[in-house]
Amino acid sequence: MEKTVLYEVEDSIAIITLNRPERRNSITQDLLVNLFNSFEEVIKDDNIKVAILTGNGKSFCSGIDLSVIGTDNLGDPRGDGKTFAEILSACEKPVIGAINGHAITGGFEMALNCDFLIASENALFADTHTIVGIHPGWGATQWLQEAAGQRMAKQMSFTGKFITAQTALQHRLVNEVVPPDQLMERAIQIAADICDVNQDILKKVKKLIEYRNGATLKDSLAEEKKRFEIDTGDKLSGK
Repeated sequence: MEKTVLYEVEDSIAIITLNRPERRNSITQDLLVNLFNSFEEVIKDDNIKVAILTGNGKSFCSGIDLSVIGTDNLGDPRGDGKTFAEILSACEKPVIGAINGHAITGGFEMALNCDFLIASENALFADTHTIVGIHPGWGATQWLQEAAGQRMAKQMSFTGKFITAQTALQHRLVNEVVPPDQLMERAIQIAADICDVNQDILKKVKKLIEYRNGATLKDSLAEEKKRFEIDTGDKLSGK
């Protein structure tokens, strides 16, 4: 049986590929178990500096495989209480989403949990929770409005309609749109650039950017100032 998630590492870059192309990489318990395990490998492997999440075939991820609802444990696939969003939030290393096709509902939530997205011109995005009647649980109601603004988030989530990669770019859901045959090349190029920077400072900068998710601008600026003084106080004072 072919693996539902492929995992490879090259030059400190982990590439995690959803691998159910015949089912548009739809979500099953086995896929989630392998996906969670892959990201925990990224977290614990000190040689890995950045990860890329993508899909095999014409889709990134089409959401839950409706044929396994009622048989697969999708809420707690490994029996440890952890969700995809929780595992991603525990990852100090950047995660790039390389969106090669449809990113729908749970698949869209997977994408939204990445640090940023590079999309193929073929990519399509939709939040269809209101259509399929499944409650969002990986952050769709929050991360979508953080990226695109509340009004756009409401339109997408209320209607369940698809938007194109270019529309996603216009609304700041994705950072770049590239031709399909250049998607992984571009994602790897960005990942390589990330590998070249000071990794200690990178982790601190990532944490400070994300600090703003639960704090005011004033408090976030104060936190940066405090961390700056702790990290560089002696150097700047000449000690």
